[in-house]
Amino acid sequence: MQSTRSAALSRALRTAVRSHPHTAKRYNSSIALLSQRRQPQSQQQSQPHSILTRPVSYPLQNPQPQTRHASSASSPADLQKTPLYDLHVSHGGKMVPFGGFHMPVQYSSLGVAQSHLFTRSHASLFDVSHMVQRLILGPGAAAFLERITPSDCKSLEPHKSTLSALMTLDGKGGISDDTIITKLGEDRFYVVTNAGCREKDNNYIDREMAKWNTEMGHEGLKVKEEQLDGWGLVAIQGPKAEEVLQGVLAATDVDLKKLLFGGSCYAKVKYGDGKVSSELLISRGGYTGEDGFEISIPPAETVGVTEAFLAAGPEKIQLAGLGARDSLRLEAGMCLYGHDLNDSITPVEAGLSWIIPKERRSENAGYYGADVIAKQLVPRSKGGAGVHRRRIGLLVEGAPAREGAEIVSRSEDGKEVVSLGTVTSGCPSPSLGKNIAMGYIKDGFHKAGTEVDILVRGRPRKAVVTKMPFVPTKYWKGIAPA
Repeated sequence: MQSTRSAALSRALRTAVRSHPHTAKRYNSSIALLSQRRQPQSQQQSQPHSILTRPVSYPLQNPQPQTRHASSASSPADLQKTPLYDLHVSHGGKMVPFGGFHMPVQYSSLGVAQSHLFTRSHASLFDVSHMVQRLILGPGAAAFLERITPSDCKSLEPHKSTLSALMTLDGKGGISDDTIITKLGEDRFYVVTNAGCREKDNNYIDREMAKWNTEMGHEGLKVKEEQLDGWGLVAIQGPKAEEVLQGVLAATDVDLKKLLFGGSCYAKVKYGDGKVSSELLISRGGYTGEDGFEISIPPAETVGVTEAFLAAGPEKIQLAGLGARDSLRLEAGMCLYGHDLNDSITPVEAGLSWIIPKERRSENAGYYGADVIAKQLVPRSKGGAGVHRRRIGLLVEGAPAREGAEIVSRSEDGKEVVSLGTVTSGCPSPSLGKNIAMGYIKDGFHKAGTEVDILVRGRPRKAVVTKMPFVPTKYWKGIAPA
């Protein structure tokens, strides 16, 4: 995500915010805005007649990627609108440029911190339609994805999802983008990537897919992609999310209690004056640390379905924007691409080793950078390469630490200063009433409880390394979280 967009959003947020009393003054000073990541899965139901489940004919007649119609440019003339643009404006949404789209940073009804806290106690609806939704299709779909990501897509169960990473092509183990991959069938995968990386990811997938389809030995493993341009994607997050969604499902036999975190299913939604939607892909997960769902919706139905969700009433669910989304994800310890992740950071350094299954941890696992990652997974104390930096959480005293602030160790007299790392995200936490941050620090200083200093506007501020998430997550796994 470009820093210019982040700066513009931060300025808009500081101007717009009207916060909770605990954090009003501090919240005006920073939130490094950006968007989404998700994590869904579960039971499989009868498949709908839509682009998500349309049968693929083999052999693929035209396996080359389709022409693109979306742009990630952020100049006012080039900005796109999601299907919910008019709804945002009518509800007092303060629109800002983000990921090539007009997006709401907050709404007139609630300040950013108030919206954040409402999500934690009730439910909020986020428009994440700017995210790139695509299908990877064909008999070689799983194998193709296993070349460009460290995931085990062949063994992934239908309607299960995994957080993953598009690995850089230079073989150095960097993250070109983070993504969620959902298996809809043996030859069908639903992939969501970041809006700010749209052009970069399009070029990446186009190039790799063209190479794959022309390589020797892949004659029966052709792949293609379909990008779901114009489709809606909304996230309902918070403890009342299940109640809100269950209340508008058309079928009485779909019990969301049985849909666990990381699972997905198809269901129809009642909306408008007696209308019923097509079958929608509903995934349990999100980017806030709360229980919740993400729903992919065809363009013509996005507004009606969203209004049906909001009809549950403002005492249960309200619209929320990029500002609350960013502070929620930071409290949950979730990364933001372009800030906490980039081309030079590996999954091991980022604390994301868990996304690499045991079966794909060898040097010959077959994805880009596998040899580097395999060596990093083994600590230096056991003969491996290990890593020289690690992603950490920080509690910061005084002013909030912004992205780019230096993490240092100082001698008692303050004369000797040693650089240890850099802050990548930071903001006041509405839930904790404290300043929190995320960043990278030299290996050995990453243990919880380690005291450091952060240079904020050139002045040292005391900070302590803290385990993440900062706020306990509440994912639904069949047992209510404590």
